[in-house]
Amino acid sequence: MKVSLLDDSRREEWSGYVNTRPEATFYHRVEWKGVMERNFGHPTYYLMAEDGGLRGILPLVFVNSRLFGSILCSMPFMNFGGVVADNPETEAALLEEASSLVHSLNADYLELRHLERSNAALPVKTHKVSMTVTLDPDPDVIWDSYKSKHRRNIRKAMKSGLSYSTGGAELLDRFYEVLSRGWRELGTPIYARSFFRDILETFGEDVQISVADLGGTPVATAFDGFHAGTVEGMWAYARREYSRIEPNYFLYWKLIERACLRGCRIYHLGRSTAGSTAEFYKRKWNAVSKQLYWEYVLGNGAEMPTLEVSNPKYRLAMAVWRKMPLRATCWLGPYFARSIP
Repeated sequence: MKVSLLDDSRREEWSGYVNTRPEATFYHRVEWKGVMERNFGHPTYYLMAEDGGLRGILPLVFVNSRLFGSILCSMPFMNFGGVVADNPETEAALLEEASSLVHSLNADYLELRHLERSNAALPVKTHKVSMTVTLDPDPDVIWDSYKSKHRRNIRKAMKSGLSYSTGGAELLDRFYEVLSRGWRELGTPIYARSFFRDILETFGEDVQISVADLGGTPVATAFDGFHAGTVEGMWAYARREYSRIEPNYFLYWKLIERACLRGCRIYHLGRSTAGSTAEFYKRKWNAVSKQLYWEYVLGNGAEMPTLEVSNPKYRLAMAVWRKMPLRATCWLGPYFARSIP
């Protein structure tokens, strides 16, 4: 088994492998390599395992920060990542090479965001779940499956004067207006607007922005990716000051309806913390909680990471961030966000 780094001459081979493996996700696509390098300046290590042909892949990004440590991750800033392999032997070869990189880069740890546990006996965290909706070509089938109270909430939101639009770069400013406000409320640094623009330009019709407007004001938004019949909910937010009209109910139904009509089979409504209010809300849409496995290879002397919003040591910083002017958080946010995988 030979494990080597991807070079540009083999990008199509990587893409072909991703397109033929059912366990590969939108986040395994080779285009993310350039997005990470261009927007964050992070080195990437896209590993390919070969044995008479390509047998497995592992995309890795090295996030090296004075504030949060040095982290080799698959995939940072995204919901999933990790190894895709034909068999356990290939998986083992890729993990062995990734472990070697942890030591050669002097990284604190390797984080693998897996949809399924690997065959390796690695330390694991199970604090995150993926909320998954099974779709139908006929949106009415999905509608009829909802509880009557849930349908009433959707109807109420649809009668509140909201309008829906979907597209690409022409909606970026409205998307960013909602998301930047929302992430400030959460105490979370926002990515640069150029990061989202690059994703739109790189993936074209395989990504989509959706916006719910009230009288021309954007009040809820979502940014989705499409791969192999699956919709990946990457970023979404609804402005809290408009919660009385429930724009999330309106937007979520429009997203699900459009995904059905597009012929998609699965909708990942993004990852959520297990047991959170976000998980509870997404269950209303008949989303099933699928356990995620964040597996780790620790560097010399390193402990299990605690880079989570629930960590008490980040509470003060988050509280200060919520009080800052929006313009300041949009200016400073990208500097900090690039270091938080």
